[in-house]
Amino acid sequence: MTGSLLEVIALDVRDAVAAEKGGADRLEIVSEPAAGGLTPAPETVAAIAKESALPQLVMLRPNSGYTATPEELAALERDARALADAGAAGFVFGFLDEAGAVDLAATETLIHAVSPLPWTFHRAVDQAADVQAAWRAVRLLPNLATVLTSGHPSGIAAGLPVLRSRAEAGDAPLILAGGGLAPHLVPPLIDYGVRAFHVGSPVRESWSQPVEVDRVRRWREIVDAA
Repeated sequence: MTGSLLEVIALDVRDAVAAEKGGADRLEIVSEPAAGGLTPAPETVAAIAKESALPQLVMLRPNSGYTATPEELAALERDARALADAGAAGFVFGFLDEAGAVDLAATETLIHAVSPLPWTFHRAVDQAADVQAAWRAVRLLPNLATVLTSGHPSGIAAGLPVLRSRAEAGDAPLILAGGGLAPHLVPPLIDYGVRAFHVGSPVRESWSQPVEVDRVRRWREIVDAA
């Protein structure tokens, strides 16, 4: 891998192969992108594992919101086992409670379910009622690899000051910058010390179209040149 990590959202084998050819370092596997990304089928992960050598971080999310019922959590625990058996290298999840605080009980339930595999806390952190308190809570959780964050609900353009403050506090290694990422935003993030970048819609014409090798390659060049 080069100095910066490039993670690409993949919905299927075709996306995964294109992402790998374009120079991605890692895949995030989801279903239902229109809902913000939900848990994919184990069959999808297994099929990708046969065609791509890239590590797959797999979404564990039962609905388009950021909460999970006990029944949904139990289903996600079962999903995690099946997805790990299918080839998942890690997982992406994270929950808020009804008050908008990090739901530590729900999140820790899944940390235990996926252990010892690493995991990423997804952009629920940007939707918290108190974003700073949410970040403090998340960064202390075990086996945390990265936090997918834009620093602001509307995207990285608005969230740059927050990401800078987090980086200056020593958390740059935890930041996986994604959500509204644009080429001109990469250099300042690199300057802050951020070295991990996440793209989905920028590497395809639309969510109904596949990942394009040339677009991934361009993002590879962008994160390497910054």
